[in-house]
Amino acid sequence: MAGLLIARMLNRGNRPAIAGAVAAAEVAKGDTVADVGFGGGLGLELLLRRVGDGGTVHGVDVSTTMLERARRRLRGPIAAGDLVLHHAGMGSLPLPDACADAIITTNTVYFVDDLAGALTELARVLRPAGRLVLGVGDPAAMAKAPVAAHGFRLRSIAEIITVIGDVGLDLVEDRRVGDSPRAYHLLVCRRAHSGRTS
Repeated sequence: MAGLLIARMLNRGNRPAIAGAVAAAEVAKGDTVADVGFGGGLGLELLLRRVGDGGTVHGVDVSTTMLERARRRLRGPIAAGDLVLHHAGMGSLPLPDACADAIITTNTVYFVDDLAGALTELARVLRPAGRLVLGVGDPAAMAKAPVAAHGFRLRSIAEIITVIGDVGLDLVEDRRVGDSPRAYHLLVCRRAHSGRTS
């Protein structure tokens, strides 16, 4: 029950960031996409709408509670083969190389020790012209949030952007969700030398 309540709070509190990440991913009908660390599952639902009947959404999460909730809520898309759920972390994705047209991952980097390893794995799964959207709360704002005291690892946006470049990704845009100087960050990336312009 506690897990279900947390899932509802995640969906409600993170809706603007998740919706923004889905929009920034520029998902098209028929695409193969992934939501890594999908939590409450809102991103899965929004991505399913975007890809339509011919597309596939992969949902990856380390929480068995969130996986079970998604299995119950999204039985139809799972049965149809439109949604595939995986129990895994960012550092070891059970997906083939270059299989995803887009990947979103929001509010996950705070729980990753090896950021370079995790981003390398995301880059491996991304197709050459695909888009990765990394959603990150502004560190100054996050530092004041009570939840940040519970195992969160806060990194500066500059540090994250450096790691993005180190693992062979290009930062296309640092899109903000809101007008505040401490607004949420959507770091939109492509694999380096993808041949496409922003």
